Amino acid sequence: MYRRWAIFIITSTMFLLSQFYRVSNAVIAPHLVQDLKLDTESLGLLSASFFYAFAITQIPIGILLDRIGSRRTMTILSLIAVLGALVFAWADSLISGMLGRILLGVGMACNLMGTFKLLTIWFGPSTFGTLSGITFSIGTLGNMAATTPLVLLVQEVGWRWSFSLMASVNFLLAVILYCVVRDKPLGKNQFAISSESDPTLYNVLSGLFELFRKKEYWIISFASFSRYGVFAALQALWAGPFLMGVMGLSALEAGNLILLLNVALIIGGPAWGMLSDRFLKSRKIVVLMSLAAFSVVVLIIALLPPGTNIAVLASLFICFGLSGSIAGVMFAHIKELMPVEMAGVSMTGINFFNMIGAAVYIQGMGSFMQRFYPQASQGPDAFRGALLLCAASLMFVSLLYLFTRDAVTIKDEAILDALS
Repeated sequence: MYRRWAIFIITSTMFLLSQFYRVSNAVIAPHLVQDLKLDTESLGLLSASFFYAFAITQIPIGILLDRIGSRRTMTILSLIAVLGALVFAWADSLISGMLGRILLGVGMACNLMGTFKLLTIWFGPSTFGTLSGITFSIGTLGNMAATTPLVLLVQEVGWRWSFSLMASVNFLLAVILYCVVRDKPLGKNQFAISSESDPTLYNVLSGLFELFRKKEYWIISFASFSRYGVFAALQALWAGPFLMGVMGLSALEAGNLILLLNVALIIGGPAWGMLSDRFLKSRKIVVLMSLAAFSVVVLIIALLPPGTNIAVLASLFICFGLSGSIAGVMFAHIKELMPVEMAGVSMTGINFFNMIGAAVYIQGMGSFMQRFYPQASQGPDAFRGALLLCAASLMFVSLLYLFTRDAVTIKDEAILDALS
């Protein structure tokens, strides 16, 4: 059936666009500071506003997807994102810039969950794992588009017209989505989910209260909060000012290094997953290894002297991407520790902490550097202090993760394989 593959391509492209908007401020930060008259703290708040809006919007999205469907929900929110991109593109102050970023956060908040909902109905469970993995890979292309390609586009037409162009692409995709996508196939749908299984507000709240009683949920959530918070803080914003302002790289060189970070992210996710699934047969051990390595890499970056050789920086940014790409295993860990009927709500809860963590760390780094280093808020000492705090928080959650239980699913399968 051709329509289902068209649906997959269109919705995955919408997720790519979401990833682009999420991290695009990193390479245009100097332009934002100059044109919107921002200080370091304001720059952090501007970028964090996307993530705050994205996280809060997650709360009603599940119910909206079930009540009015992915097609209408994604189309309406995508049009909000178009407005957000235009408002951001022509903003002249912090307030108008934040309004644009908030509208973008709301508008992009449904693209992944809406895609997953449609994949479940149109393809069924047998191919969901493969297609969801491909969706994440396509999304990472959006991260990559917001690095060197965006720098080159901005050099040609400026950052304002670049985002106006993205608004046009966004609008075109929203129209195509509405015309092509259907919430379910015509006639009998063998993959359709019974309406009895649609979550009511009462069921969602009951599941959340049950989840909140689990120690592992809070530990994994806090670890996810810090892990993605630190990762997104550099990927989405502060890597650009750090590389250009402290290390003396050009915008294009900084874009190239952030591009390498995202290439490493694509490689690292499947690698950690394979190590967890096939070799160590453990979620906990693999997450601990990743968090420990990630904290060491951030510590080394914090201690680098200004003007460090670009080859050293490239190696460290690759290591940053590899060691920080443990999200998939952490999602699997919480899913397998909870009852099957709580798998969805547990993963949604972790995703909420991911996005809030990104917002807090992006804004927190800017506030910290502005408050404690007001004379040189984007200088070497300011970044060193902020990154040392990031490394310390990662070391703390690494120790905290020792108190989780390992998932039993993999171990049980390993025993069965040994007996067979």
